Amino acid sequence: ACTGIENIDEAITLLEQNNWDLVAAINGVIPQENGILQSEYGVETLHGPAYGPASHSTAASSAPSSSSAFRHVVPSRQIVERQPRMLDFRVEYRDRNVDVVLEDSSTVGDIKHILENELQIPASKMLLKGWKTGDVDDSTVLKSLHLPKNNSLYVLTPDLPPPSSSHSGALQESLNQNFMLIVTHREVQREYNLNFSGSSTIQEVKRNVYDLTSIPVRHQVWEGWPSSATDDSMTLAVSGLTFPCHRLTVGRRSSPVQTREQSEEQCTDVHMVSDSDGDDFEDATEFGVDDGEMFGVASSALRKSPMMPENAENEGDALLQFTAEFSSRYGDCHPVYFIGSLEAAFQEAFYGKARDRKLLAIYLHHDESVLTNVFCSQMLCAESIVSYLSQNFITWAWDMTKEANRARFLTMCTRHFGSVVAQTIRTQKTDQFPLFLIIMGKRSSNEVLNVIQGNTTVDELMMRLMAAMEIFSAQQQEDIKDEDEREARENVKREQDEAYRISLEADRAKREAQEREMAEQFRLEQIRKEQEEEREAIRLSLEQSLPPEPKEESTESVSKLRIRTPSGEFFERRFLASSKLQVVFDFVASKGYPWEEYKLLGTFPRRDVTQLDPNKSLLEVKLYPQETLFLEAKE
Repeated sequence: ACTGIENIDEAITLLEQNNWDLVAAINGVIPQENGILQSEYGVETLHGPAYGPASHSTAASSAPSSSSAFRHVVPSRQIVERQPRMLDFRVEYRDRNVDVVLEDSSTVGDIKHILENELQIPASKMLLKGWKTGDVDDSTVLKSLHLPKNNSLYVLTPDLPPPSSSHSGALQESLNQNFMLIVTHREVQREYNLNFSGSSTIQEVKRNVYDLTSIPVRHQVWEGWPSSATDDSMTLAVSGLTFPCHRLTVGRRSSPVQTREQSEEQCTDVHMVSDSDGDDFEDATEFGVDDGEMFGVASSALRKSPMMPENAENEGDALLQFTAEFSSRYGDCHPVYFIGSLEAAFQEAFYGKARDRKLLAIYLHHDESVLTNVFCSQMLCAESIVSYLSQNFITWAWDMTKEANRARFLTMCTRHFGSVVAQTIRTQKTDQFPLFLIIMGKRSSNEVLNVIQGNTTVDELMMRLMAAMEIFSAQQQEDIKDEDEREARENVKREQDEAYRISLEADRAKREAQEREMAEQFRLEQIRKEQEEEREAIRLSLEQSLPPEPKEESTESVSKLRIRTPSGEFFERRFLASSKLQVVFDFVASKGYPWEEYKLLGTFPRRDVTQLDPNKSLLEVKLYPQETLFLEAKE
């Protein structure tokens, strides 16, 4: 009624571009200076009858006395005649983006002439792609295409050679490029324009499409993927997609046991027929609104399983159920929640090495808040938010829906953060949930850096997370410096202690070696003494057992032996010629030269006397009447 836009897809696109802000969307289409649409009381006071041709006339006639937030609306045809509608185009060519602003009375050729000056490419060589309609040539008037205010196009130049670069450089460039995937939902005939980086995987695309279409990945049937895209783990840069834009179609895999009526019922959209013009309106669930919210009923009332059991004894078990229920409601692309108590989350985030510490993000869920579904599905599960939280935060969650769980968390909050923070959370109304608490650990206490309410946007949430990271990074650098200095001091002390220990060990080893050497010397000395004593005892025994030396004037035959020792000394003795050779051996042994160690050699002829039979007499071995012998040590 205000803008003259009859295309429901165009209206939905405008609302999405303005974050579903109705006033901003209409003001973006109709200039405010013409007095078409101005807010007097704000969006919160918007009242009046439903929009449509019939209701519009009623509202216009009662405008002076009504409390409606809108003034009188001039018909859209008169507006077009007064001032042309301006269209914004963002045109992408390789690694460049060019912004073009034109009146809707301009032609496609006018856009090419502007790009020719900006890109230095002949207009005849350009293929301007990205139009939602089919046949578009240079003479096509933009007004006839019924375009939204903001549009994205891209330029192809197939007749121009691509810039030369190495394979690795081209791959890196592809990974850094952004691909626009135009995904058509076959059953509802709706298109989604999705931007992904070249480093994203095919699996991530399918999970995002699951969030939009509620078709699980395993039930998705795709058309349009290149033949080279054979693995869901493959990145878009190497999958063979057309850059910068590629069209895909997705549908739901039909079950073989379904009846035809069930299949038709499953694939048929729910439509609402307007009383004024009969145009179809798609089911609100296709635009991120629950059926329960459409009719003023909280979406939590339609769900059977609570996020967390009431009066759970173990916080870890409660968090396991929370994670499972969160995944079943909002998909697998969500923050990785820490499974364990809040104290364990503190230990994980704050009490490791300074380089490994992270911020603690506490997500407080509330099923009865009208903001919960949008916050979880569109912000908390956004890929950028999930990635940033996983890299820089330990994320812990708690469900505040049940009063017992709420009281339990407030008790934990008072114990860890103080009564001021607990009172701040206690005073939060239900519609202000969910809450996101950003906690930074300090030496003596834990500081709450930020409390983020559910009425925020993805960009604002990311900015507040990054602002908290800046504060944390500055504190972390100080902690790292202090820790490095402390470790350096401890290393010096450890090195000194180690050097002292090594010195003590060396002294002790030296002392023990000396003691062992002295003990060995003492043992050898004892053995030597024992051997000497034993030899002396044997020598004395042999000396006493020798027969007496015969006298020179003896009438018996006497043999005189002269024996030379290894040291050059001589000793002589007389023996009876009838005495056995063993007596000579005993005599030599009594002088300290046992025959086991020494040989007794004769001179003429040279012979080894110790090899002779010791039981023979001296006369028999020819040691009579005299003989000179000498001793030699055996080898």
